[in-house]
Amino acid sequence: MTYLFNQPSAFAAELIEGFVAANADKVRQVSGGVVRSTRSQPDTVAVIVGGGSGHYPAFAGLVGQGLAHGAAMGNLFASPSAQQIYNVARAAHNGAGVLLLFGNYAGDVLHFGQACERLRAEGIACEVLAVTDDVSSASHDERLKRRGVAGDLCVFKVAAAAAEAGDDLATVLKKAQHANDRTRTFGVAFSGCTLPGASHPLFEVEKGRMALGLGIHGEPGISETAVPRADELAEIFVDRLLSERPADVAQVAGQRVAVILNGLGSVKYEELFVVYRRIAQLLSAAQLQVVEPDVGEFVTSFNMAGVSLTLMWLDDELETLWRAPANTPAYRKGSVLIAEPLSAAECEEIREETLPQASTASQHSARRVLELLEAVAVMIQRHAGQLGDIDAVAGDGDHGIGMERGVLGAVEKAREVAARGAGAGSLLCRAADAWADKAGGTSGALWGVALTALGTALGDSAAADAPRVAAGVRDAKEGIMHFGKARVGDKTMVDVLVPFSDALSAAVAQGASLTEAWLRAAAVAEQAAQATAQLVPKVGRARPLAEKSVGTPDAGAVSLAMIVNTVGDLLKEHSASEQGA
Repeated sequence: MTYLFNQPSAFAAELIEGFVAANADKVRQVSGGVVRSTRSQPDTVAVIVGGGSGHYPAFAGLVGQGLAHGAAMGNLFASPSAQQIYNVARAAHNGAGVLLLFGNYAGDVLHFGQACERLRAEGIACEVLAVTDDVSSASHDERLKRRGVAGDLCVFKVAAAAAEAGDDLATVLKKAQHANDRTRTFGVAFSGCTLPGASHPLFEVEKGRMALGLGIHGEPGISETAVPRADELAEIFVDRLLSERPADVAQVAGQRVAVILNGLGSVKYEELFVVYRRIAQLLSAAQLQVVEPDVGEFVTSFNMAGVSLTLMWLDDELETLWRAPANTPAYRKGSVLIAEPLSAAECEEIREETLPQASTASQHSARRVLELLEAVAVMIQRHAGQLGDIDAVAGDGDHGIGMERGVLGAVEKAREVAARGAGAGSLLCRAADAWADKAGGTSGALWGVALTALGTALGDSAAADAPRVAAGVRDAKEGIMHFGKARVGDKTMVDVLVPFSDALSAAVAQGASLTEAWLRAAAVAEQAAQATAQLVPKVGRARPLAEKSVGTPDAGAVSLAMIVNTVGDLLKEHSASEQGA
């Protein structure tokens, strides 16, 4: 369990503040995460890493000379938002482009992808790469679907060393891809982690048993077995990873490997050394040369009791980059010169937010939109536990709390900009950023896309009428399918959004009022959400345990149906009130 915290909701923000206070000689805080507080070489590529909090030393602990230039940090186990990533990248940009590196999780893929598009739109060269080292999360034939776990460090280190050496963005990306292609990880756990304020762990393993192949966010393992002796665990690790050598490695004997034995949070260093003793013997027996191994905590899962083994198969180029010096709060290698600190003026962050001028009609619509968001927030808070339980059947159970964080953040921001005279479009776009920022994860990214599309369609010059709303929902549908890559039948919110949007557009085209059209479409959404119970998930965290979810509707589909029905009820009340007046 977690012993030391104040308010659970403030835990992530407070840990960042404390981390920066303890490491001010290397990092400084910016909106969305941390960047180096020391001077980097001008006109070099900036390597930005990131993901949810709760994995220290990843990701903030790896920021410093020779490694990352910045880290975007989301809430506990939740992806940072596109806005957070963008802020960190802008603060760390050295003039030669940005490489965004992260683990291959749906929310991270969405948020980092959106940040990349925004940076490119502003003329900053940017590339993205998702780390895919976890051999247990997908088959060899589907390597691109694998998760990123402790192998993150290998890819981050190679990319950063290439950037420090002055390689251009295309070359840094190519070397990072090469490192990713040659990195493999396998992990086990003996018990799950318990987040601050929670009464029970995210998952549990029966006493005396060990889960094989679990994920670092509490995703269940692929199987269980009795807890082995330390030597037997070492043999499981080595056998599994030697069977997964890269396609361009012809044979095991004679190869060089970088090795990381990684504790996931509460397995002690002494235990790790006992396991590594046997790992070293086995690798030597296989005629492998180990190059600068690391034993300790590098990518954790808060306080999970678990351990993983990572191998990166080296060639001359990768070995040079792996051995290159680094000096960060949590990772040091070789001899590093003390870097020049930035001046106070260079560290100062400029924050400006101006709102476009809005018409009186749009300001009136903005106040109505705020009322709708407030009603949705009340509903989500009431049903957060239910949504979490649905998600826990085959996922990690965080959908309810993520939706709650997101909608409360959106309401707070919407109230602020409404008081400043925002139009409906600007209010929704600002609320979208806040939702994505506070919620993190896949749902946060997708709701950010949806609200931004709707806000863009409504604009700030006219009232929100039925055709504009239908067009905005249609744009939201297309945006979510573009960024999320899901299609109807994949068991996601898309299974509700597509029929809802189609029904709404059809009703508006037939001349229905906004309220009438919305209510018709909301009824379609409710039926579509329940129908997802019979589907098998094809994307997202539920995919590895697909069969378990059959019979239970998708949490994202259910929450979307709840939201459109809540909006429909309030629209109906407004309509009745106006007719009565």
